Amino acid sequence: MTNEDVLNEFRDAGALREGHFILSSGLHSGVFLQKNLVFMHPERAERLCKALADKIRAAVGEVDVCVSPAVGGIIPGYETARQLGVPSIYVEREGGAFKFRRAFEIKPGARIAMVEDIVSTGLSSRECVQAIQEAGGNVVCAACIVDRSGGKADVGVPMVALASLVVPAYPADALPPELAAIPTEDPGSRRLAK
Repeated sequence: MTNEDVLNEFRDAGALREGHFILSSGLHSGVFLQKNLVFMHPERAERLCKALADKIRAAVGEVDVCVSPAVGGIIPGYETARQLGVPSIYVEREGGAFKFRRAFEIKPGARIAMVEDIVSTGLSSRECVQAIQEAGGNVVCAACIVDRSGGKADVGVPMVALASLVVPAYPADALPPELAAIPTEDPGSRRLAK
């Protein structure tokens, strides 16, 4: 699956949006990938995650488990794990940090593919990787459907991205005039609990 094939899945689902968005990172952007509009369609999720699973295998070989950050990574993590034939578990925020809950655990040294939906700055991925490593897992890659950083995000382990996209993002105090002139939308979930 090419970069354009992946972006077409988002376009066809009405999930490649333009406007003025506040990302989960707090940065502002003129483009937002509304991934839930893609993942609500099982056939789209299957196509994308099968391609991601194939890319993970090609990059790092077989893995034992896929671990995702809740909430956004759960569906792509599950479907990618299904395509890889391995269990899918996730971490949740507890006291501001990712933790394994719900009796989820990993065997020490297990080969883990951390699977995320969209990577922008890499913060959630780094936090998820840290939680996995603290639990004794060997994170062999951080995989995502779309890397919005164009390969610049440092997630602490090798990155496997199905598609890469360079989308400028700005701090609130450094917006270009054309973006500042548009009303903001805050479609992310990180700040909902605050």
